[in-house]
Amino acid sequence: MILPSLGTARESDPWAPFDIPWFDRLGVSDGLPHSITTTVEQDKRGLIWIGTLSGLVRYDGYRMQVFTGNSGSKTDIPDAYVRCLLTLPDGSLLVGTNAGGLTRFNPLNNAFRTYPVGKGGTSDRKIYALSPDGNRGVWIATERGVDYLDLRSNRITSVPLGEGMSARSFSLMQDREGNLWIGNNNGLFVRRNGESKFTHPDHPADGSGIDVVLNDGIWALLEDRQGRLWAGSTQSGAVYRDEAGHWHAIPGFSGYQADRSRRPTVRSFVQLAGDTLWMGTDGGGVLSYDVASGKLHAITHDTAMPSSLPGDSVRGLLQDSTGNVWVATDLGVARYDPNARKAFALLPSTSDNRSLANTNVRGIFVDSHQRIWLGMSSGRIDVIDLAAGSIRHLQLGGVQTRRDVQAFAEMPDGSLWVGTQGVARIDPNSFAIAGSAIPELEDKPVLHLLPDGQRLLIATYDGVYRYDTKTHALSHFSHDANDPSSLASDTVRRIAHIGADLWYVTGRGISIATSTTQNKGFENLLNRPGDSTSLPNNLASSIAMDPQGTLWIGTYGGLAMLQPRSVGEPYRFATLGTANGLPSENINAVQPDDEGNPWVSLSNGLSMIDANTHAVHNLGVRDGLRISSYIYAAAARAPGGELLFGGLGGLTVVRPEWQPPEQNDASLAITFAAVNGTPLPYGQLPRAGESMKINSRNRSLRVDFALLDYEAPNETSYSYRMEGFDEGWIEIPRGGLPTAIYTNLPHGDYKLRLRAQTHGMQPRQIESTVDVSAEPRWYETVAAMVVAGLLLLAAIFGVIQLRTMYLRRQAKQLQHQIELRTRDLVVANKRLDELANTDVLTGACNRRRLLELVEEMRAQSSDGQACIALLDLDRFKRINDTYGHLAGDAVIRHVSQIMQQQCRESDCVGRYGGEELVAGLPHNTLEQGMVVAERIRSAVAEQPLVYDGQPIAVTVSVGVAAYHAGETLSQWLSRADGALYEAKHGGRNKVVAAQ
Repeated sequence: MILPSLGTARESDPWAPFDIPWFDRLGVSDGLPHSITTTVEQDKRGLIWIGTLSGLVRYDGYRMQVFTGNSGSKTDIPDAYVRCLLTLPDGSLLVGTNAGGLTRFNPLNNAFRTYPVGKGGTSDRKIYALSPDGNRGVWIATERGVDYLDLRSNRITSVPLGEGMSARSFSLMQDREGNLWIGNNNGLFVRRNGESKFTHPDHPADGSGIDVVLNDGIWALLEDRQGRLWAGSTQSGAVYRDEAGHWHAIPGFSGYQADRSRRPTVRSFVQLAGDTLWMGTDGGGVLSYDVASGKLHAITHDTAMPSSLPGDSVRGLLQDSTGNVWVATDLGVARYDPNARKAFALLPSTSDNRSLANTNVRGIFVDSHQRIWLGMSSGRIDVIDLAAGSIRHLQLGGVQTRRDVQAFAEMPDGSLWVGTQGVARIDPNSFAIAGSAIPELEDKPVLHLLPDGQRLLIATYDGVYRYDTKTHALSHFSHDANDPSSLASDTVRRIAHIGADLWYVTGRGISIATSTTQNKGFENLLNRPGDSTSLPNNLASSIAMDPQGTLWIGTYGGLAMLQPRSVGEPYRFATLGTANGLPSENINAVQPDDEGNPWVSLSNGLSMIDANTHAVHNLGVRDGLRISSYIYAAAARAPGGELLFGGLGGLTVVRPEWQPPEQNDASLAITFAAVNGTPLPYGQLPRAGESMKINSRNRSLRVDFALLDYEAPNETSYSYRMEGFDEGWIEIPRGGLPTAIYTNLPHGDYKLRLRAQTHGMQPRQIESTVDVSAEPRWYETVAAMVVAGLLLLAAIFGVIQLRTMYLRRQAKQLQHQIELRTRDLVVANKRLDELANTDVLTGACNRRRLLELVEEMRAQSSDGQACIALLDLDRFKRINDTYGHLAGDAVIRHVSQIMQQQCRESDCVGRYGGEELVAGLPHNTLEQGMVVAERIRSAVAEQPLVYDGQPIAVTVSVGVAAYHAGETLSQWLSRADGALYEAKHGGRNKVVAAQ
């Protein structure tokens, strides 16, 4: 678990026990050559290097370049097992391997130079650690000694060890005073600046565990920003030495455990913001230690949380230049952004007292004891006690066992009433549950509860019930189709006291009552077509009043803001929607913060509206938002001012006042470039403001680029423009790799402009410019053009003198005849091409042309980045038999037109055969392909064909298959056909994804 000492939350933050780090993972499926990662380093350009048991990886946030050690060439490492990495001042990289010794990567030629072993080289082929000396040199710890590499002469010399030292050293470090510390197999040793011998540092032997640690094998060393020295051991924990030279034990992690059992090996340290230190251990995950408070907490793998640490064996830690913390584990690399704290997600985990019962949070309520009640699915209720830092799980029984819990109310006697399938009652002290507290409502799903003195207003799908908790009297009122002043709808989602009135938020508008006992005679607020001041949509979901008295209503047509009005004046609203920047107009819940800014949950995220300017700010991954799907009306304000939103993925907690620390923008860098098909060495890649030349051979250029903050690659938008060639910016499709490709570029001078747009509460636009010079071919030089011009003038003069006016007139006539014949031939060929490629019935591609286009799409797509949707009309024979074959042909045309309307210009649509149609969807993942197919299916179902004045209902079944690398077109179509078969046999009118 994680607490304030991790640098993710303050001690005063009551949510700290629940704010668990969210790790994004990189594994074998992302391109790592081995799941066991050993070390992580960032080079001078900002790229990440990852060592594994099967190779070295260079990573820019999108692409991986792998050096496997298998080729035996100078462009590969001598051993695939990488133990340690060190970036050098000149941009090169030292790589310490397990059995291949020490090698150095030169970015100027992308080659490795391996140092010798033995005389003039390293003491052994197994390199445990590398550490700079701060003066153009590197200390090297090996299996059989310690060495020093002079970077100026590139020579390696052996370092004499002291008495009592083993030949094997695991770690080393030169501190800022020039002292050399060695983590040896026999303990910690130091050679003071100016001295020639290594000695054990003075330390107490008082039973605190310090002596045990310092005489154990020392695997990790770190000098932190305050000048403290940290030492991590093989099996007895860790200790640290303060600036004054006094050693300190880490409570609970120094010395052997009480039962004499050994502790996990400490492999790495990293210091986070504040006074927090992370220790990577071999088997115990990451241990976070807060020096000021003395608190120690473990961050470990949680089998119930995909966002947890991927593995508990941690071999390396790194905090990069933008603040990300990288963790090298036995199950890949994990990345954590400690600055993404505007929001965090509370999820189910294996820690029952600090996690949710399940991911479906459907109702939220804060009681008078400042406890937070969460209504879950399956009759579960979670009670968050921020003071105790724990969560209590409750389970309803009887008919309420499997029902959603959506509403809470606290009555004057302190009892909690719960709306689910009927109503339950909970004792606030003992948490004893009385199920079916109102027997008459056992079959009624309850959507909301509102106390009214001793009475309880109960919102359901069948109108509103009033229940007197003292007399147990129950009354009911609902919508009357014959009375326009009755309740607007039987589906009542929320009830709210607004001033002296009572507002009923329904599925068909809002009903306003002037009394809590009013059963009819409501003033109903509805959407009036053409009136922009009316309620934007009749389907209302939530209602809230901010501290300044402004009323906000969430609807499925946008967020409505009530305009100031006097008594007797009509209600007028201003509406905020997608035109104002909201990602969706389906508002699930609205909750103002303490400043009056309304926050809204949507079907696809969370947004904040500035109460003064009405500017929309959408939360993103960079803010800590990890849940995108939310449930209507599930929102509340926590006791400390945090905002809570429930969704299908768990609970999102928003800290409205929190702002990330100021930091410079990450570099938007070129991470790979190929000129005329030849890759440039990494060290020759141009940086912002630099230039690159393209020789005259074929003038092709490929540039891969990336924003090197690594924080939200899927939320970063990219574009590029070659000024002097491109008319405008070229947008990289969402999910596509940021790459600019040019072929046969005309000679001249250009500016290649790259752009990255981040999203979230603090969006930024980062640009980078590189000068590009394309050299001319020999015949495009000035001299060649002058000579060609002179020759041309001479030829023209000769023609003028030799040819007569008659011949020229004849030539014109002949040319005119040729043009006429050519135009006729072009028209005929165009018509033949249309006939050859077009299905006569639908106007779409015929089978032959369709298969050609899909095969082209397959050949150009990578794994999972293209889809085909195979569509078949349901019960088409019945349509032919009922309405005739001409009607059947009209139905096929109708469905084909809908498909073409729902697809992009880049998609291909064609008739596969009979009543089967196919849509090819390039640059679509399976999830995106399913969205397009569902849109087609829904459009067909909602748009019956009117044939001879008679509507013909049509439905379709669709099978969607994403491309699997290596499969043939036939195999791809076969998987889509299998999915179509499942859709047919699953009830038709369905979309099914192929496996």
